[in-house]
Amino acid sequence: MSQNMMGQLMRQAQKMQEKMKQVQKEAGEKVIEASSGGGMVTVRVNGLQEVLSVQIEPDMLDTEDLDMLQDLIAAAVNEGIRKSREMMEGEMKKLTGGLDLKIPGLL
Repeated sequence: MSQNMMGQLMRQAQKMQEKMKQVQKEAGEKVIEASSGGGMVTVRVNGLQEVLSVQIEPDMLDTEDLDMLQDLIAAAVNEGIRKSREMMEGEMKKLTGGLDLKIPGLL
């Protein structure tokens, strides 16, 4: 491989890295909502799979079925993270021109 080709590859890799950093930054600003129990528990998750908030309907706090409430919270959080991951995979496919790359630490 010639020096010129190697230099081009390095520049392309650097551009891709900069674009990936931008996608990550923007992902932190995107918010996904997911709920369980017919909206009894709602979570908000950003594109970095960070849970931003958990909202529980007051009626659920009156219940004596703690196990059900815990299951609803877990289900809503897992759904929020799943939706967030799908959104990020779509963004990464746009960045890579449709290639299905699994990049550690991003997805």
